[in-house]
Amino acid sequence: MKSNFFQRLIAVIRESLRDNQYDYTNGSIRRAVVLLAIPMMLEMSLESVFAVVDIFFVNKLGSHAVSIVGLTEAVITIIYSIAIGLSAAATAVVSRRVGEKNPEGAAQAGKQALLVSGIFIILLSITGFVFAENILHLMGAEEAAIASGINYTRIMMGGSGVIFLLFLINGIFRGAGNASIAMRSLWIANGFNIILCPVLIYGLGPFPEMGIAGAATATTIGRGIGVLYQLKYLFINEHESLPMSKASWRPNLSIIKSLGTIAGPATIQFIIQSASWIFLAAIVAHSGSDASAGYQTAIRLIMFFILPAWGISNAAATLVGQNLGAGAPERAESSVKTIMLYNTVFLAIVTLIILFTSYPMINYFIADTSSLQFKIALEALQVISLGYILYGVGMVLMQAFNGAGDSKTPTYVCLLGFWFFQIPLAYFLAFNTGLGPLGVFISIPAAEGLISVIYWVLFKKGKWKKVNV
Repeated sequence: MKSNFFQRLIAVIRESLRDNQYDYTNGSIRRAVVLLAIPMMLEMSLESVFAVVDIFFVNKLGSHAVSIVGLTEAVITIIYSIAIGLSAAATAVVSRRVGEKNPEGAAQAGKQALLVSGIFIILLSITGFVFAENILHLMGAEEAAIASGINYTRIMMGGSGVIFLLFLINGIFRGAGNASIAMRSLWIANGFNIILCPVLIYGLGPFPEMGIAGAATATTIGRGIGVLYQLKYLFINEHESLPMSKASWRPNLSIIKSLGTIAGPATIQFIIQSASWIFLAAIVAHSGSDASAGYQTAIRLIMFFILPAWGISNAAATLVGQNLGAGAPERAESSVKTIMLYNTVFLAIVTLIILFTSYPMINYFIADTSSLQFKIALEALQVISLGYILYGVGMVLMQAFNGAGDSKTPTYVCLLGFWFFQIPLAYFLAFNTGLGPLGVFISIPAAEGLISVIYWVLFKKGKWKKVNV
């Protein structure tokens, strides 16, 4: 019996990693969830590995370097938020057209999303590069940290276009159900990141030593290669569900308006979350570079475990969009509940692992266990990880709303949960109770718990099933 189970499991995994087209609007819901979730989970797993590898090398450059990386990424997530917002819109519209058995409409939506992205890439890249130093000052970085890490921020901001495209195009692939291509593109991008990071930071072989700027250069090159891989499959080895070569590059105001209706709230939704993390990072930074560095180390480890769960959650957007397009709202709801169950089990296991191994885990990155950096990192990891199960429920439901094209609902929920609850709570606990950074850490699971409850109540009302895209 065990042998048959593992044989079936291996067969499903192999099937999920192929480029074949599947109809996710018919057949077993559990099978559909697994076929989508496996490549999406693997896709985000390497992203999480890169985050940990990156902080491992940067940690060796000192607390100033770690602080700059963390503060820069806290700001650059605003750029990612716009990319994710447009990606969410592309996923919603493309998946709806695929569910309606309209591949030409799906391809046209994909091209219009790419056209819109070009405008944002130019504006954001130039602005970020020019005002890099001002941004670090605004974030509360120390002068010594800015002097040593300004080039990192400039390269990351100036090269953010490739990361923008990586998010967007993968959103198009996910909407079409081509999760394996999205997975491979991110694996290739992050694989190059991991290889180039130590080479460029320390100047291995014929390459000059670039220090912290080498980490940014590795990211930009690696993600650029990933984008080239995406473009190959998007326009050369295209699939039946996404015939991009047949779609026109001429701006289609009707489709752009449809994308904007979803992307606008979705972008604000992710900016709300990103800005919340920026405020939290800035509050911790008031305790100095050591505290900031410890917090950023913990965040990388937290993301290492949470990103695969995001991968599972992404399946909700595709299945909701395609099943609503096929006129099967009840199947869409059942798919979301199945994904929630799988994500909850996964994150429950992760929580136990972290609680039992957090000390040696942090010690691997920070050798001095008596330092403030170690203390803050350990505290942050243990406290924030207590809310993992809540994060898992919330992220699945958020993706379900976005996949349905109802991006306004999670936007309002995020605004309430993060800006009107989390940030005031973090500020109060940090500065008015003497808890300092610990107050920030406590505010995170508290806010996620509130958000998950609100999402569930709104999801059960079912208004998302009636959204037209």
